[in-house]
Amino acid sequence: MDDIVREGHPSLRATSKEVPIPPKQEDIDLLHDMLTFLKNSQDEEIAEKHNLRSGVGLAAPQLGIEKRLIAVHYVDENDKAHTYQLINPRIISHSVQKSYLSNGEGCLSVDRPVEGYVHRHARVTVKAYNIDGEEKTYRFRGYDAIIIQHEIDHLNGVMFFDHIDENNPFFVPENSTPLE
Repeated sequence: MDDIVREGHPSLRATSKEVPIPPKQEDIDLLHDMLTFLKNSQDEEIAEKHNLRSGVGLAAPQLGIEKRLIAVHYVDENDKAHTYQLINPRIISHSVQKSYLSNGEGCLSVDRPVEGYVHRHARVTVKAYNIDGEEKTYRFRGYDAIIIQHEIDHLNGVMFFDHIDENNPFFVPENSTPLE
C-alpha cells in the first residue's frame, strides 16, 4: 500500500504515455507486480499481515508511473477468476445503456469515503495489447466493464468521483441500471 500514490499526487491527473510494443521486460514485470498486489490484497491473511486494502483493479499511474498499463483481478461468486493485464487499452465502442454500482465506487488511491453513483457504460469493447505484445479485442459487460472503465480513466487523469453529479450524487438517469 505504501507504493500506491494518493489523491492529490500529480500522476493521478496526468495523461499517461503509450507503452512501446513489443513491451519491454520492465513493463511486463510491472504488470506482474500489479497483478500480484491485487491477488495479495484479496487474500485475507496476506492483506492483514501487510496492511493491504482489497482492490480489484490497479493502473500504473496509481504507482506514480505514467504508463498506459492496467491490471484487473477478482474471483466472482461462481469462483471464476477475472484476470486481465492490458497495455495501451482504449475503448473503441460502448453501449448507450449505463450501469453503476449501487454501493458506489472506491479506489486504492482515495482514502476517504465518496458517496454517489458513478454512471458508466454497461458494455464496452476495448482494444489493448497483452504482455506478449499481441493486439486483442476484449468485450466487457457488467462489473468487468465498470472496473475496466475505472482503470482506463486513471490513464487519462480522471478520478471516479469526477463522474458523480455534485448537485445530486444519487441521481439515476433513465438509461442506467444498478449492479449489486
